[in-house]
Amino acid sequence: MKKLFEELRGKLIVSCQARKDEPLYNPLVMSRMALAAEVGGAAAIRAEGVNDIKSIRKMTRLPIIGLRKNKYKDSDIYITPTKAEIEELLTTPCEVIALDMTDRERPYRQTSASLIKEIHKFDRLALADVSTYEEGIAAVRNGADAVSTTMSGYTPYSPQQEAPDFTLVGRLAAALDVPVFAEGRISTPEDARKMMTIGAWAVVVGTAITRPQVITSRFVKAMGQ
Repeated sequence: MKKLFEELRGKLIVSCQARKDEPLYNPLVMSRMALAAEVGGAAAIRAEGVNDIKSIRKMTRLPIIGLRKNKYKDSDIYITPTKAEIEELLTTPCEVIALDMTDRERPYRQTSASLIKEIHKFDRLALADVSTYEEGIAAVRNGADAVSTTMSGYTPYSPQQEAPDFTLVGRLAAALDVPVFAEGRISTPEDARKMMTIGAWAVVVGTAITRPQVITSRFVKAMGQ
């Protein structure tokens, strides 16, 4: 399975996700979005939820990074927070399971290390979504197969900025022996290219490609409407 990451080196991963209140929220739509990403040259897809993942696999054979968002009352972690969400994802064909590995308490006091063991037990790869350098180091120590900067800016103690977190990607890439995926607020091809020059293994782009309402609003604001 780890050969999969070798195939993704230097490539673009497209995140095909839509929230329940968004116009494109529909498994068939997400599968078509994934197909469009494949036609455009994407090497893998990041997707949320059992229905979307299964629908996407019917449309494309690209590798899938799967996750399951769920909010619990006793925790701020919501990306694959517990064993229950992992069990759901194990019913899908996703090759990689992404989970929040920020330095926050998980629901029911479950540990990241125990969840990664569960993922590995079923021959899937574990991708740690982190927000800081220290979290990235800890994630690998706890067994993560790769690290992504997904959560930078989404924890109160990480940099709150509009630009991508180039610094975090560069530091993690220099320090870790596992792949470091650049993700978060990557809005232009120039951003993606810069991430590669500072050591990113691969680049994950979502909103700038797959959320047309957000893309449209940027144009509208730039035109002063």
